[in-house]
Amino acid sequence: MTNSTDNGQKGSQSAMNTPPIVSPQAWEAAREELLVKEKAHSHARDALAAERRRMPWTAVEREYVFDGPARKASLLDLFDGRRQLIVYRAFFEPGVFGWPDHACRGCSMVADQVAHVAHLNARDTTLVFISRASQAEIARLKSRMGWTMPWFTITDNFDADFDVGEWHGTNVFYRDGERVFRTYFVNNRGDEQMGNTWNYLDITPLGRQEVWENSPEGYPQTPTYKWWNWHDSYVADAVPDKKWVEVSDIGEAAFRNQDDAGKS
Repeated sequence: MTNSTDNGQKGSQSAMNTPPIVSPQAWEAAREELLVKEKAHSHARDALAAERRRMPWTAVEREYVFDGPARKASLLDLFDGRRQLIVYRAFFEPGVFGWPDHACRGCSMVADQVAHVAHLNARDTTLVFISRASQAEIARLKSRMGWTMPWFTITDNFDADFDVGEWHGTNVFYRDGERVFRTYFVNNRGDEQMGNTWNYLDITPLGRQEVWENSPEGYPQTPTYKWWNWHDSYVADAVPDKKWVEVSDIGEAAFRNQDDAGKS
């Protein structure tokens, strides 16, 4: 039978049709049935990321200038010495709902979900936000909202040139020496999943850089889990901690055994 319950809203006149209430055994069977589809979804997502890593690039020929906390910066400067750059265009400027106290509500939700950028940095990737508000206004907003990601001010046509003049969006770039290439772009509902470290890495040309990934030959890859660290403990060029290698090897083996058992 189907349960009915009030939806919890004051003054509501309609009942909510909820799923049936079943035994723990029936619930587990339903979960296992759905899990097959969820694993297929994960594999399809991995395959899509692998295809994304093989997308062609386009060279960025123009020079762009941004205002930063300390000085003006070029697009190349935004990489902060790393090979990959993710740029989110956040609407915080006159004319945006919430100005001058707040940025756009949607962009603010994205900002609230951004994980600690140290994990991206450890994968040779920099994340920055950009807006047309001044650095003083951006600093005030970041302090109020508790945001810590790098945030620069657009001073030219960067937003119009990279499809984020009228709407939010996330651009991805790759640096080869002094040359910069645009490698990917996502907006609209595609931006909803952004914020998680893994989702950010999945839209970069190098991906998560772990050995299980299907990447072109020669791409950097390291053993799964081994590069993970506390966000305040990453050290450049450090070898994996021996104890963590042992712990992660045991955990991965248990996971693989459980997964193999489920297939038999």
